[in-house]
Amino acid sequence: MMLYHGSCIAIEKPDLTMSRLCTDFGKGFYLTPLKAQAENWAQRFLRERGSAVVSRYEFLPKPGDILPPDVKILEFNAHDIDWLNFITACRLGKPVDAEWDLVIGGVANDKVFDTLQLYFDELIGAEEAIGRLRYNKPNFQYCFKNQLLIDGHLRYAGSEVLK
Repeated sequence: MMLYHGSCIAIEKPDLTMSRLCTDFGKGFYLTPLKAQAENWAQRFLRERGSAVVSRYEFLPKPGDILPPDVKILEFNAHDIDWLNFITACRLGKPVDAEWDLVIGGVANDKVFDTLQLYFDELIGAEEAIGRLRYNKPNFQYCFKNQLLIDGHLRYAGSEVLK
């Protein structure tokens, strides 16, 4: 499976120590199977830092490659209350993400903090918050949280500089 990462530089060897805290699924290396989504992520860097790069990775690159049975994966199949609660906790820096090696699911949109603040202040309910956080266009992200998983099952396959 091909996955993409948008940044200001090509990242040949992802390093979790460089990851930010308080993101959708907590600290991790974020990828998407949607190239256009990675291009949009990279475009932010073009505006802010003057460069944008989309790096490509093969996940489970070898024929017959499977994940070890002890790899802990959390997958959100919908923008629902479980997804909202997990994102809320991660954005607040709570350690709910610590037990997972890989978290998969939808992306919260760019108005996350405003929406979460309204939700925390109980000015909107969970259903309204989920609706506001859901993207109108398709999106998806993989958050790799385990360096051994990255090193063993993610292969850099090149990059493309955006203009």
